[in-house]
Amino acid sequence: MPASELSSSFVFKLEQFLKYESSFKEQTGIKNNSVVKYMKMYKTACNYAIKMDLIIKNPFNIYDGRLSVKDAVFLTQQELNTIENKIFSTPRLEKVKDIFLFSCYTGYAPVDALELTHRNLSEDSNGNLWIMTSRAKTAIRANVPVLATVEKIIAKYKNQQKGLIPKISNQKMNAYLKEIADVCGIDKHLTWYVARHTFATTVTLGNGVRLENVSAMMGHTNTKQTQHYAKVLDVNIMEDMEKLKSKFR
Repeated sequence: MPASELSSSFVFKLEQFLKYESSFKEQTGIKNNSVVKYMKMYKTACNYAIKMDLIIKNPFNIYDGRLSVKDAVFLTQQELNTIENKIFSTPRLEKVKDIFLFSCYTGYAPVDALELTHRNLSEDSNGNLWIMTSRAKTAIRANVPVLATVEKIIAKYKNQQKGLIPKISNQKMNAYLKEIADVCGIDKHLTWYVARHTFATTVTLGNGVRLENVSAMMGHTNTKQTQHYAKVLDVNIMEDMEKLKSKFR
């Protein structure tokens, strides 16, 4: 339909259609967050139409839908230790465990982690090893210090493939992670992104790393993005309250 025919009523009807009438894979209606993302893309397209002198104002400016922010799933230190200490007799599960732990201790998303090679490794003047790269999603530099667990994983696969870790599809990764969760007795839906959330929450913020530094390592454009991943842990609250309690004794 011509851009000039877009109106406020069209925007309202489109939102209702997406939410309650559209069908995909035998399901009727699209969930809120998907609708919000679609509407934002339409708004971007209309902004381009304004630049091209096709329309005078953007009809999607009236849209005020918001994303529903859900709590990010992450592993506790005890759960992380359980997976790390578990030895799997099946090679594929042992490999997936290593890939998952690599992400837990670096915060790298799948698209970034699978592209890492030994060329991304760099040693500073103090002998500390770093992974240095730019995030695919944001093109922002995201340099992460190599922790002991990551160093062991890199050494384990050093001569087996070009990358730092073995390559695997998201579909297989998530299927095998379900098996790992079952074997380890972890009642959480494990995905590669749970590892990223674990890095933000348990590995870094839970151990006193400042929010701005976590944001930099995760390749975020601002700390507001990091706060979505990062949970305020009870241990952090207790540490701060202990300082406060000492003043009231």
